[in-house]
Amino acid sequence: MDNVGQVLDSIFEKLEKFLRTETVVGSPMEVGGVILIPIISVSFGLGSGGGSGKEAKGNEGSGTGGGAGCKVSPNAILVIKNQEVSVIPLQGRGSLEKLFEMAPEIISKFHPGGGEEVKEE
Repeated sequence: MDNVGQVLDSIFEKLEKFLRTETVVGSPMEVGGVILIPIISVSFGLGSGGGSGKEAKGNEGSGTGGGAGCKVSPNAILVIKNQEVSVIPLQGRGSLEKLFEMAPEIISKFHPGGGEEVKEE
């Protein structure tokens, strides 16, 4: 097998270990009787190449190389509570920013009081 083929095999082997079902549907987390499952999108690209040549002085050389890049983005949170399922989308502005904005909504799903303040007497 040529070096380029070996490089590609190595890249695909590493990607296979990384890209699993759990990469797109994250591990469930249970908080206060509510199950949260992150939904994530994954995109990737890869490339490899190789070549050989001879310079004017007669020296020969060859080389191969490869690389891959990956982007992982949270898209939504699947919320399961009391046999009811809802989806909280995280798209729009920055996903992390959206998640923080939705924190009160998510917390209200855990507490029937909807996150109301409790006044001390």
